[in-house]
Amino acid sequence: MGRSALRAARASGDDEEASAAERAIGLAWRELHDFDAALRHLRRSVRLAERAGSARAAALARMSMAFVLSNTGRHAQALRAINEALPHLRGVDAGSGRMQRGLVLHYLCRYDEALREYNGAIEVVRRFGERLVEARALNNRGLLRAYTGGLRAADEDFDRAAVLYRDLDQALAVADVRWNAGISASRAGDVPRALTMFAEAEREYRRLAVPRPALLINRLELLVSVPLLEEARAAADRALEELGGDLVLARSEALFYRARIALLEGDLDLAVRMAAAARKGFRREKRDVWAEGARHVELRAAYLSGQRTRALVTALTGVASRLDALGWRMAGLEARVDAALVARDLGDRSRAVAELTTAGAARRGGPAAHRVQGWYAEALRRDLLGNARGAQIALRRGLALLDEYRVSLGATELRALSGAQGAALASEGLRTAVAGGRAGRVLSWAEAWRAGALRMTPARPPEDSGLADALAELRAVTADLEVAPTAGRPTAVLRQRQVRGEQRVRELTRQAGGGGAVFKPPAVGELARALGTSALVEYVDHEGELLAVVVAGGRASLHRLGPLDGALRELRLLRFALHRLVTLPEHVDRTAVRAGAEHAARLLQNRLLGPLRRRLDDRPLVLAPTGRLGGLPWSALPACRGRAVTVVPSATVWLRAATSTLVSHDRAVLAAGPRLPAAPTEITAISSLGSVPASVLVGGAATVDAVASAMDGAPLAHVAAHGSFRADNPLFSALELADGPLTVYDLERLRTPPALVVLSACDSGLSAVRPGDEVMGFTAALLGLGTRTLVAPVIPVPAEVTTPLMVDLHRRLGQGQAPAVALAGAQEAHRGDGDAAFAASAGFLCFGA
Repeated sequence: MGRSALRAARASGDDEEASAAERAIGLAWRELHDFDAALRHLRRSVRLAERAGSARAAALARMSMAFVLSNTGRHAQALRAINEALPHLRGVDAGSGRMQRGLVLHYLCRYDEALREYNGAIEVVRRFGERLVEARALNNRGLLRAYTGGLRAADEDFDRAAVLYRDLDQALAVADVRWNAGISASRAGDVPRALTMFAEAEREYRRLAVPRPALLINRLELLVSVPLLEEARAAADRALEELGGDLVLARSEALFYRARIALLEGDLDLAVRMAAAARKGFRREKRDVWAEGARHVELRAAYLSGQRTRALVTALTGVASRLDALGWRMAGLEARVDAALVARDLGDRSRAVAELTTAGAARRGGPAAHRVQGWYAEALRRDLLGNARGAQIALRRGLALLDEYRVSLGATELRALSGAQGAALASEGLRTAVAGGRAGRVLSWAEAWRAGALRMTPARPPEDSGLADALAELRAVTADLEVAPTAGRPTAVLRQRQVRGEQRVRELTRQAGGGGAVFKPPAVGELARALGTSALVEYVDHEGELLAVVVAGGRASLHRLGPLDGALRELRLLRFALHRLVTLPEHVDRTAVRAGAEHAARLLQNRLLGPLRRRLDDRPLVLAPTGRLGGLPWSALPACRGRAVTVVPSATVWLRAATSTLVSHDRAVLAAGPRLPAAPTEITAISSLGSVPASVLVGGAATVDAVASAMDGAPLAHVAAHGSFRADNPLFSALELADGPLTVYDLERLRTPPALVVLSACDSGLSAVRPGDEVMGFTAALLGLGTRTLVAPVIPVPAEVTTPLMVDLHRRLGQGQAPAVALAGAQEAHRGDGDAAFAASAGFLCFGA
């Protein structure tokens, strides 16, 4: 349209009309992110307006040019252009000019001046009834307020702007407002709302076919805040690839967030490199607050690397004050606490107390993350002043506040990953408890942070959320991917659809509303009563040292087991040897491999159970391994063979499962997946035991919907299928059924999960472990939903070898044996059936109660 108007203006010799057409073309190129083309046309617009003698038209073109110059980081030029334009603008035009000047000042982080310009612009255009410019100014002012802490006022601006834009039929602008409202929600800590707003806006951008590559950055801030680190890392790397050329502002921010991700992942060298590059960009762009944020990342990396100097204290304190003044309160809090910790380590108690006093004030208001950090600072301050009891109270208040926040998130994934925000509080509490040497207190602090997401009542997405359709679409794509290679069809497009489908499922589940209860960690006495004659062993990773708290015979004891790294090395050896025993061809001699497995098992037993043998005697065991010991096939350890062993994420989770209502196994769901010849045989053999009525689903009848529907409310479910564990996204770990994968997301839609679940599928008992020993996978999903007991393997298990074990397990369950007792008996009975049977049977664990 602009080009057509330009041709007509040239034909009639009307330079003012031609100037307007050039300006329209320039703004169109700006929306398409071709900033060079935009500036070319806008400069032509200025020249044509000047030749026509129209000061107003030239000023309007300069105003638009300032907008584009700011987009490309040339703020000084932008400010000159807008200042040159303003004297020639009147009425509504003057209001637009002030709004544009406010935007340039906003980019320059001169927030007070920007706010004055926005306020002035809104006042002017309201007098003239110019709703479009008012909406733009409100949207910009709302974003400014979101970044400087005025979150409620920001939302009011966004709401008003959205109404005006809708009345004016400005669909693209409504999407922009929705996206900015997502930024405000993110800064307020309302993750589900932020994700919802971002997803709605992104769908609208796609519908309108308008590119918004820089919006990757705003989502990055949210992903880092949770933190969803794997997704954030992928998004940051993608942003750094795509945001080249004139999108310099977004690229600097991508470098900044990549530095923060590296910091959270412990890659300090990368964090410093990325932060330095980001800071250089921000300084070039005159963006002071962002430059201070990047400097904070560099200084925090220095602190985490062990640097302790007075210069570092001074630098951190200076950055904290500047970040506070510029509205970045969370980063300022972190920098101030770091400064205090360095001062403490240098023996400067008075300075440490002063900084912690300032930081501790954040506990009284603001977003939850700020208050949690404030309570951490207050705990450190009280500890420095000799108030140990007060410090413990402050730490627990901080963790309780974090639990309240995590409950509000709803989605299991967000609850689990946000536990990382409590690391500092939990570590400080555990440090003081270990120093005191009291087993009960160590257990209490270990439980206060461990597997916190499983201490919360589950939140499920509403039935009309679209999740069922999204999961069905994803299954169809996955099924097509399975057959495409053998059919000679290309897979690239299908894989892209699979990635988009998985992202859609994640978005829908993350938007689930939160709420519900948080189960408090039990006291030692409560655990002892519930354990009866059993013994609980909770393993704790404390600064690289492995500790064990044993609760048995009515009392707790604390044991030091040496470096955790040794146990992890032996665990890798054992898993490797068992995997070899299962997968080696039958004609290959397995003697050496079997000896290697037995050797690794003895080493692990000597390390993990040997020092505890006097406390454990021959009691049934409840084992709560620290997350890095997840995947340990405990049944392979000599002391566990033939012994009832239950594995749990935490003592709290065990108590919840153990005290849940017992359900008699008067109905069973038995399902077999495809491409596994032994699976129907296994199901037939179990169903023939005839101990309880069974719904048998095999072949084409074993679809995801049919199996999930049958499982809902069933006392007993057994699924024999191919299993896959997704370390990159454990909630997409799957059991292969007739029409595609049954994932953890499908299980989370169950209203009443089975009381007892048996999964005869490779690796289905494995869990991904995140900070706080948060586990993610089938085990966490089922126990979190309320399943009392899960029996599943933590290594690959061939069905033809495990079928006799599974049939024996069900025979014993039918005789009334408890699951752990039944599993131990079946394993012992079939341990001598050959090396593969030994390895496969040892891979099964009883989780829960």
